[in-house]
Amino acid sequence: MFSATAGYRHESIAPGAAALAELATGCGLSTLHTQDTRALRPEMLAGCAAVVFLSPTGEVLDDRARAALRGYVAAGGGLLAVHAATCAEFGWPYYGQLLGARFAGHPEIQPGDVLVRDRDHPATAHLPAVWRWTDEWYDFRAGPAGRGVRVLAEVDEASYEGGTMGAPHPVAWCHEVGRGRVLYTALGHLPSAYADPGFRGHLLGALRWCAGLEG
Repeated sequence: MFSATAGYRHESIAPGAAALAELATGCGLSTLHTQDTRALRPEMLAGCAAVVFLSPTGEVLDDRARAALRGYVAAGGGLLAVHAATCAEFGWPYYGQLLGARFAGHPEIQPGDVLVRDRDHPATAHLPAVWRWTDEWYDFRAGPAGRGVRVLAEVDEASYEGGTMGAPHPVAWCHEVGRGRVLYTALGHLPSAYADPGFRGHLLGALRWCAGLEG
């Protein structure tokens, strides 16, 4: 789990790391939470079932870490990117392609309706078709596009104030890159989210999918 920040640092990082560690342990996985770019090296990543980018912000990767992450995913590694991960590495075009979108802005934190579009994915199968949720609703410069992008959930802009993307407004999606799997969820701003059973189930399914434990 990597959460280095060169910009805004979310209070939810610590509870998020603790929750993900618990969820990973339940899957038979051990975890390392770090802000050290040196952990992103081929020899470190080789034994990882998945890498989690937990709300990193700003330019935080050196060239060696970038190359290692790219090689890891292409070779079959999984990447789970959470919330502010789209606020990082604006100077690295490949990273934007990897995650599928770039952060543009957000209105104030408020409740909204999440529309679950894929009931067959382990990250969303447990959720109701319309899930009332409070979060920091990210707008993106453009929605995820391209062959193979699988949109898991959207937010209904009519259910809150300040959205700028219109419909559709994806908030969780996944795709395959090379032999690897990448899933991004825009949810998870609030520290309290990581104690919520619905959100924890979302993270668990996402982690299991990225690690290749579920199809």
